[in-house]
Order: sequence, then C-alpha cells, then structure tokens
Amino acid sequence: MRVLLVGAGGVGAAAVGIAARRDFFERFVVADYDLSRAQAAVAGLESRGFAAARLDASSAPAVAALCREHGITHVLNAVDPRFVMPIFDGAYAAGAHYLDMAMSLSRPHADEPYSRTGVKLGDEQFAAAGRWLDEGRLALVGMGVEPGLSDVFARYAADHLFSRIDEIGIRDGGNLVVEGYDFAPSFSVWTTIEECLNPPVIWEADRGWFTTEPLSEPEVFDFPGGIGEVECVHVEHEEVLLIPRWVDARRVTFKYGLGKEFIDVLKTLRKLGLDRTAPVRVGGVSVSPRDVVAACLPDPAALGHRMTGSTCAGTLVTGVDRDGAPLTVYLYHVVDNEWSMREYGSQAVVWQTAVNPVIALELLAAGVWRGAGVLGPEAFDAVPFLDKLVEYGSPWAMREQ
Repeated sequence: MRVLLVGAGGVGAAAVGIAARRDFFERFVVADYDLSRAQAAVAGLESRGFAAARLDASSAPAVAALCREHGITHVLNAVDPRFVMPIFDGAYAAGAHYLDMAMSLSRPHADEPYSRTGVKLGDEQFAAAGRWLDEGRLALVGMGVEPGLSDVFARYAADHLFSRIDEIGIRDGGNLVVEGYDFAPSFSVWTTIEECLNPPVIWEADRGWFTTEPLSEPEVFDFPGGIGEVECVHVEHEEVLLIPRWVDARRVTFKYGLGKEFIDVLKTLRKLGLDRTAPVRVGGVSVSPRDVVAACLPDPAALGHRMTGSTCAGTLVTGVDRDGAPLTVYLYHVVDNEWSMREYGSQAVVWQTAVNPVIALELLAAGVWRGAGVLGPEAFDAVPFLDKLVEYGSPWAMREQ
C-alpha cells in the first residue's frame, strides 16, 4: 500500500504519528499547501517510508499528478470539506482508492431549508458511485470518528445486539477545558460552524430525510468517562446520511454536546452573519466572515498542552434485542487528553478522529475489508475494526441504559 495523506494539520499530523507505529504500508506521502508543515509532520520518519510534498488540494489535476508521481494506491483526505471533491476526483483520475473523514458539502433547500433537504452531505460523491464501482475501486467516505467509528458502532449493534432498531442517535460530548482561553474550539472552527449552523438532517423510515432548525431539541445526555451531563442539540452530520443506506432503523439522528456557552456563541455568529462563507467587502479587501472568525481563534492542533479533560464519541441505539426484549445501549469511545498528549503528542479530539482512518487503511491493506464503489463504514464488518481499536491501545466500551 502506498498512501497519500492530504493535509498536515491537527488530524493529519496525528494520523502520521499513529501510522508510524504500524507496518502495513510501503510509502506514506504527506502533502500540504504549506510544505514546511508537511515536512514537520514526517521529520525523522523518512527511513520508514514517509515523505513530504507540497499540494494545492483545490486542484484535482494536482492531486492526480502527485498520486502518479509516487505510485499512490490510497488517498486519505485530512483537510476540511471544502476540498473533498477535488481530492475525490483527483484520486479517481489517478486510479487510486480514496478515504475521507467528512463528505462533500450540502446546500440548503432554497425555499424550505428547515423542513426539506436540498443538496445533502455526500450527494456529489454518491452520484459518482457507479463509475467507482465499474472501475473496481473504493471510495470509503466518512471514515473518521463521527462519522466513522460511530457508524461502525451502528453496524455492530445491528449485527450482534438487536432484532429491531427503533432509533440510532449519535451523541458526542466532552468536558475539555483550554487554559487561558475564554472560547477555544477543540476542532476546526470552519467545519464546526458549517455543521452546527446548517439545517440538521433527520431520517425516519416512513418519511425519508428531512431537516429541522439548527441547534434544536436540546437534551441533557450523561456521558461516560467522567464527563457527565452535557446539553446536546441537533446539528447536520454525515451519519444521518450514511447509516440508513446500510442499517435498517426507524429513525436516525445526530446531537452534538456543545454545552450552553458554545451554543450561545454559535447563535450570535449566526445572528450577526459571521457564519457566512461568501466574501464581503471591507475597505478595499474581500473577506469571508467565517474565515475571519477562524483566524481570530487559536489553532485547535496547538492547544493540546493547555487542555484537560476527555472527549466521548458514541452511538445510542434503542430497539428490541435478539430475545425480543426492549434494549437501549450506548456504544462509545473515550479519549483522555492527558493520555493522547503523553502517548502521541496530539490533543484528544484530533487523535480520536485520526486513529480511525489509519485502522481502516490497515484493514484494507490486509484484505480484511474489501469493497468497490462509494461506501460508508457501515458497509463493512464491524468486529475486525473494533478489535483493531483495542489493539491500538484505545478500547471502546458499551453501556446498557
């Protein structure tokens, strides 16, 4: 296996640190628009097959050319969702397989954004599924933690725990605190604003996909791992678009444990129009309000040494067990920031995101996971993946509610 990792930011750098402890690949090229960042990610690992390159991820021809230069077999996309389609198309043009952790962007319905879907997350990629299938190549989409591990949990529940699933609800929360900052998101600010302020999508078997108001239907969820109760709200997320394609469930939702302060900040950004991506004129310069917000906040990848606490990703499943009795379980994965910083030098949120595509690459390299077309994590056997997560030193758990 010869891997091209696009993006040497927090998640990309964490993926390098994780992959450096494995031996399933022959070559691992790390590319970034900022060559020095790619070089820093692979420093000292050149003898292990790692290399750095400069790449403009907005150019599909540039992605394809770099793939051909290094004989790449698998492209791992670790940049924000704005660049999904050029990387996806560039990998296809070069004859490579493809993995990402977030799917192509949505566009709200023009007239009824809070009741009807417009262009959904991943629609552009699924529209190309036929040609990937015809070529016998795999585009594994949504293979991070959420989406990704959360979808693997859904597959495991369907195959091993339930005879009927009434609802699959992804619940994500944490108690991370960043010393010295009143407000410092632990993940990409651009992506956080995108998923939290777009119309959230819900799936119901008798209705299909539909939307609702951002940050709606608050609930307090008790997270494990010492995190405790966090207020969760509906946000747009890929699981709702992926899980119903392969797992039979009456309802699928995603709620993010943002907490009241974070929710209030997002509502303010939305009210002031600072969530917008379209440029506005300021003096003689055109700037995107969202880019300005991101530039004013600290880089999440650089906050690990100031962080304390844990993050939890999990899948809440309600239905009927194999014996016909009611059952509700929460399958989850907790990462403590002190552990991830000590073991890998990466803060908890980016490490938890990065470990999952590396495991998927190892399963693909070994032929344990096989497939063609545009597929989500639910399309594969969950057990080998969950076993690898334990092998990597970061076990998952299950709580019966």
